[in-house]
Amino acid sequence: MRFEWDPKKAIANLTMKKEYDFSAAEKGKFSRPVEELEIPVYLDRDIVGTLSRTSSGSSEDLSALVNKILRKEIELMEMLGE
Repeated sequence: MRFEWDPKKAIANLTMKKEYDFSAAEKGKFSRPVEELEIPVYLDRDIVGTLSRTSSGSSEDLSALVNKILRKEIELMEMLGE
């Protein structure tokens, strides 16, 4: 079976309909409280390298180490009144 891409059909699939029926829609069905969202944090490569050598190498251990460091930093900031 050979697949051929038709740009006209692709564009036709992207166009909006004139009307949509939301009569059976459920408000907030896909929303989640902000507290449940996990925000990705991207670390610089040199930081990851240093911390990976300190932790056992697994991503869970790395996350635990980063959390521990950040908690200590927050504790110090609170002690200094920042």
